[in-house]
Order: sequence, then C-alpha cells, then structure tokens
Amino acid sequence: MKIKIIQLLCLAILFGCQKNDIQIIDGRDTNISNLNGNWIVVNYWADWCAPCIKEIPELNDFAIENEDIFVFTFNFDYLEEDELKPIIKKFNIKVPSLVSHPRDIWGIETPPAVPATYFINPNGEVAKSLFRPQTKIELNKILKELKSSI
Repeated sequence: MKIKIIQLLCLAILFGCQKNDIQIIDGRDTNISNLNGNWIVVNYWADWCAPCIKEIPELNDFAIENEDIFVFTFNFDYLEEDELKPIIKKFNIKVPSLVSHPRDIWGIETPPAVPATYFINPNGEVAKSLFRPQTKIELNKILKELKSSI
C-alpha cells in the first residue's frame, strides 16, 4: 500500500511539472502535439492598425465557420498579458490569442508590417503568407485551395 501511494505521488509530481509548449492568453495553454496534423492560421495584429481592427470580425467569422482548424492571433507589439486582455475585449477578438511567439512554435518571424496572416499545414510548415487585410471569403478560398493541393 505504501509503495502505491509513493508511485501515485511521483506520477502527480511528474504530471504537475509538465509545461505546455504554447501559452494562450486565456489560460487554455496547450502542447504542440495537440495541434499536429491540423491546419492552423496565425494572424499578427496591432490595436493601432486600422486594417487589423477591421479584419478582426472577418477572422472571428472564419474561425466559427472552420471549426476543424485552429485560428490564433498574436499581438505585433508583444504586449504583456495584463495589457493585452482589455484590448482583446475592446476589439472583440473571439479567437485564442497566443502569448508564445509564433517564431518559437512554427519558426514564423515577426512580419515587417501588419496585418499578416500565416497558414500552417498539418505538417507544421508555413504553406501561405499573406501581408494585407483578409476577408472571411478570401480566407475560406485560400484554405480550400491549400487543402486541395495536398
């Protein structure tokens, strides 16, 4: 009985110490292994960027229509979580916002300007980079083309 308790404590410590690869602003952190094999869209934005703000509802709608993919935003200015939360609320960003830099996850460097949107294929490779505002229709068209090309 004593050995089983020690084993359970060791397992609890092991699982409690595991760190997620990807930090998300609302605390729903995850591991890269949970995303592997899926299409992913990452959108860089900033609160001072009018085209970015105009694009947010399009991105929200795109994510709702494509529940089989992961859609994330990442703030261009690397704001701290406590600074970013009220801005996310103000602009009604419904998709998860990354705290972890996309460079550290998928090798995506910070773009020279925003908005910028990246499509990542199920192998974890950048399949398409877009450096202008997108609409839901454009995003759906690109996703369909990318999915049909593999």
